[in-house]
Amino acid sequence: MTAMEHGEAFDAGAPFTRAAALATGIPRRALYGARYRRLHTGIFIGADVEPTPLVRAQAALLAFGADAHASHATAARVWALPIPVLPDEHVTVTDRRQRRSRAGIRCHWTRRREMVTIAGVTVSSLPQTFVELATLLHLVDLVVVGDHLARRCDIAPTALVEFCEQSRHAGAGRALEAARLVRERVDSPMETRSRMLVVLGGLPEPEVNPTIVADDGFTVRKYDLCYRKSRTLIEYDGRQHVERVQQWEEDVERRAGIEDDAWRSIILVAKHIYSTPGDTLERIHRILLQRGEPGVPARLSDRWRRYFPERP
Repeated sequence: MTAMEHGEAFDAGAPFTRAAALATGIPRRALYGARYRRLHTGIFIGADVEPTPLVRAQAALLAFGADAHASHATAARVWALPIPVLPDEHVTVTDRRQRRSRAGIRCHWTRRREMVTIAGVTVSSLPQTFVELATLLHLVDLVVVGDHLARRCDIAPTALVEFCEQSRHAGAGRALEAARLVRERVDSPMETRSRMLVVLGGLPEPEVNPTIVADDGFTVRKYDLCYRKSRTLIEYDGRQHVERVQQWEEDVERRAGIEDDAWRSIILVAKHIYSTPGDTLERIHRILLQRGEPGVPARLSDRWRRYFPERP
């Protein structure tokens, strides 16, 4: 006798397999109707349940044994890390016999497990997720994640470097390269991208979000990226600065004070990073040379072109 014949309600609030649904008496055709949502082949959930990253991680793990845990991009989404859109879910197992492919789910194998449990779902730890992402993301996107870990998750860049040095994961080498470029106090992914464009262009690395006392000896200001010796600033303006009048007014007053102290401010917006990075880099290079910033090369490096393709 099935559970439904006993009068028991089937819980569709968590992911379930087709086999489990059929065992309770739910008709096969009903699973593909309006009451249920298919998350993966043979894995469903109630149609009224939001398919959050945690729910999708649960669903992916149902296809594997208790040995599996959510990893790579799936773990990153559960941790709410700033990654680009990646289509598949990822799980990792320690038993090679459990490693098998399924549509939309990539399965990895490891000997060592670095994981924690979030709301009953086992996922890779934050440092381990960073290392795993090195097999999926390019350098700049990975530094964005690392800066987020340092700013929002209280993981010191030195600790991240140490973890990468000790890791034997396939992505450890690339993760270590990115970890060495991670900085504290970075407020947004676009600040990271602005800094990385400058660094990969071969220019001296600016200070990140320093607080500087103005010439009056009292006013303290904070800037995104700063070259103290040449009094040159680079700041990224996002849409929120336009939408919030108060923020815009404060920025106008702050920049007026900067000019009074003979600082040069270079303002960047999204198109300067995504559409015209070459022109942006040349402008920064030219201004730094004009203002006598030490260590500025006569010619820019082309390394930035691998990560900041120019768009017409």
